[in-house]
Amino acid sequence: MQLVVGNKNYSSWSMRPWVLMKQAGIPFEEVMLRFDAFSPDSTFKRQLAGLSPAGRVPVLLDDGFAVWDTLAIAEYLAERFPAKQLWPADTKARARARSVCAEMHSGFTSLRSHFPMNIEAKLPEIGAKALAEQAGVRADLERIVTMWTELLREHGGPLLFGEFSIADAYFAPVVMRLSTYAPPLPEAVTAYMARVQALPGVAAWVKDALAEQDFLPFEEPYRTKR
Repeated sequence: MQLVVGNKNYSSWSMRPWVLMKQAGIPFEEVMLRFDAFSPDSTFKRQLAGLSPAGRVPVLLDDGFAVWDTLAIAEYLAERFPAKQLWPADTKARARARSVCAEMHSGFTSLRSHFPMNIEAKLPEIGAKALAEQAGVRADLERIVTMWTELLREHGGPLLFGEFSIADAYFAPVVMRLSTYAPPLPEAVTAYMARVQALPGVAAWVKDALAEQDFLPFEEPYRTKR
């Protein structure tokens, strides 16, 4: 298997399946395509053209067969490796895990927009400004806090559904966003974030992200506009 990803410092979508496969012990070869721009004629887009009709990362290649979109990749891996138990074993817990992943997949647009993933950066002043000025960010953050708190309470931790699952991989980029922008959070949430960051799969991604040292101005609006 090959997993095609973008820059690890910035690519939240790529982080999800990479962490999932690494943490679950599913062997794969990483193919990293550097972000250069998002115009149709960019090198990044040309490299992706032969891999995925969607023209986005991540892409999973299984003996040449392409699967794109993070939820599709997660479901494919769960079916391909049932012994890994990537979703919770309980039917209702599995349905809830799928629900919160789908909610993340299609929502939280304000948080995505105002808290873009930038693992290397520490931007608490930007986080405070966004919270003060953007009702959507406050609503998204409140929903994340409520969701995580309820799941941790219901399933007893240490992770959202007890043991590591697709849900934790799916929310790992959110953990990194909250770490970068440092909004005030309850203790149960910060403790969960620390546990996620300590997972070997997450720690390996973060280590690679910090080693990139690849500053991309179009991914750094809060710095380039100063």
